[in-house]
This record gives sequence, C-alpha cells and structure tokens, in this order.
Amino acid sequence: MTPRLAMLLPLLCWIPLAHCGPVPGAIEPTGDVPEASGWRAEVIVSGLEHPWSIAWLPDGSALITERPGQLRLLRDGVLDPKPISGVPRVLAQGQGGLLDVLPHPDFAANRLIYLIYAAGTQDANRTTLARARLDGSRLENLEVIFQNADAKSGGQHFGSRLLWLPDKSLLMSIGDGGNPPLAFDGGNIRDQAQRLGTHFGKILRLREDGRPVPRNPFSQQRGTRPEIYTYGHRNIQGLALDPVSGRVWATEHGSRGGDELNRIEVGRNYGWPLVTYSMEYWGSRIADETSRPGIAEPTVVWTPSKAPSGLAFYTGDRYPQWQGDLFSGALKFGQIRRIDLDGMRVVGEQKLTIGQRVRDVRQGPDGYLYVLTDEPSGALLRILTEEG
Repeated sequence: MTPRLAMLLPLLCWIPLAHCGPVPGAIEPTGDVPEASGWRAEVIVSGLEHPWSIAWLPDGSALITERPGQLRLLRDGVLDPKPISGVPRVLAQGQGGLLDVLPHPDFAANRLIYLIYAAGTQDANRTTLARARLDGSRLENLEVIFQNADAKSGGQHFGSRLLWLPDKSLLMSIGDGGNPPLAFDGGNIRDQAQRLGTHFGKILRLREDGRPVPRNPFSQQRGTRPEIYTYGHRNIQGLALDPVSGRVWATEHGSRGGDELNRIEVGRNYGWPLVTYSMEYWGSRIADETSRPGIAEPTVVWTPSKAPSGLAFYTGDRYPQWQGDLFSGALKFGQIRRIDLDGMRVVGEQKLTIGQRVRDVRQGPDGYLYVLTDEPSGALLRILTEEG
C-alpha cells in the first residue's frame, strides 16, 4: 500500500473497512449498520432547550440539564414548568454550558447532586465540577469541588461525563481543549492529552468531595496531576459501568472519522493524538500510526464519525434480547447504536434511527431506555418494544 492510499483510506471507507480491504493489524471501522426491528419511540416531554443529561432520583423522579443553564425536574412524566433555582452561572457558548448531572449514591440520605459545567469567559474557561444539596426545587450550599487546573479559550471539548464506581469514587472526563489552531503552552492544545501535568484529555478519579483518590496511578510521580486515572483522550461524552463485571466503557469523539469505544483500564494511555484513526477536518491524517505498543486499542472505531454522546449499559428486563449490551447515542446521524457484547467482545451492531441529534441515552428505574434529543426544542423519548 502506498503512503498516499494509506492516508486516504479512512476517507474512502464510508462503509465497513472489509469492503475496502483491511490494513494488516488495523481495526475495521464501522460504517453503516442494519436497523434494529421491533421497537418504537414515544415522546414523554417536549420543548426542552438543548437538553444534555438526565439522571434518576430514588423516588423515580429525574433531573434534566439544559445546556443554556437550566436544571429541570421531571416527576410522574410531567416536567415542572419552573427550573430549579440555585444553579451556578455557566458559560453557554459553543459546546459549553450546563452539562452532566449525577446524584450521590447515598442521595436518599444526603440529597447531594453533582453538576459539570463550563465556567468562565470565552477567553478563559474551565470544566468545573460542583455539588449541592437539592431541597425541593432549589439547590442549597452549592460548592465548586473541582476545576480544570488550567484555563483555555474557545467553546470546544469540555468532555463532562460523570460515573460512580462501586467504591463511591467518581470518574470525570475532561476533553483535550479543542482543535488546531487553538494553542496551549507553545503547541496545539490537544497535545496536552499526552501530558500528565494537565487535566486536558483525561479521565479523572475523585473522592466524593472532589479531592483525588490517594491511590490514583500517577499520584506519586513528580509534575503530574494526582487526579488522573487515564489519559490520551480527545473528548469523552459517554461513560458506562457494567455492574456485574465492573468494566467501565467510554465513547469519545474523533476528529473526522475515528470515533472510539474504549474499555477503560486504570493507568492506560489511549493514544490521542499520537495514535488515532482520525483525519484533520481539512483532510490530512492526524497521526502516522493507528496502533503502538503500550497504547490501548479501541474496541470499536466509527468511520465516518457518528459523534458519540451518552452511553448506557443495559441491565433491565424490558428488552431481554438486549441485556448486557451497550447503547451509544449519535449526534451526527440522529440515532442510537446498539453494541452487542459478548463479555469484552463486540459481536454485532445495529442502529435505532431516532431522526434527531441524540445527546443522552440512559436506563430508567422502570427498565426502559430513555433518550434526550439535542435540539433547540429537544425531547425526552422512551423506547418501547412491540410488546410495549
């Protein structure tokens, strides 16, 4: 294969790579996939303003974030017309705003919720984590418990997913900061994903009060950020836990092609931007390599990019045929991808075409899958099967 053909291959493969001829040692990118059958979507709530995340509370009610800065309460399928008060001021520009929301594992006792948002100005902003006590329709005692140590400019790549681990430590994703020509410390800001002295392009592991977990993998190395759990990420917007095996899965945006599903393992380097299947938006390859010893291999690569959003590991009984599978939102194609898992191995993939940008996918306490569509007038949908 000539260098020129190798460079163009990801552009040519708008169908699975097997149709184009695989590169030895490469992962075959997923293109289009078959449509799942026997399901339909019903609208639960409409008129949401760019909703970003939904999280259920122990009483069956739910919190929904709207990116411009509103936190909404859903109870018995009805959206409270008045937003929850006491929400912090956010930078609602570009991809920034009020992003993920997650209740504390002991919410029934302490009423604590956690919010990630973009804070600051267009010229100096940070991914920020706050917690507060939910008292009826108001947040009380809000405190910022973590911020990216470094400010960046622009409105790109905040990351911003949260996930509790069984030991009640908290995973938090932070994006690489943005695309060239956005700079930091004399180079492209995305290069910070490989540098352990910053939080850009990382998954962090925190205590419930925002401090680093003491046994994080790089905490004893001089010049590193003690919160870092994994590194070499571009922009993770999906995190999910398999509660039986304890495996953590993540989806992250590539640039042009090269979106990834990864199994997250403590201390691993996931390659960005040194090792990637992505292309620059203007056409050239970002990296000369798609794999390298010591760098974690993605489980799935999506080319063309589907723009992965929320991620759910399904454990309910409403769809028995889908138990143990992952469901990944797709902003670009207005769909959900069902990723058929056999343990750690992907054995198939289907799409559930929603027809609007899918921002979040979550399993509700009733065992149904719920979907948020990211539109100026977005909606909360519930996935039903032919049996109901």
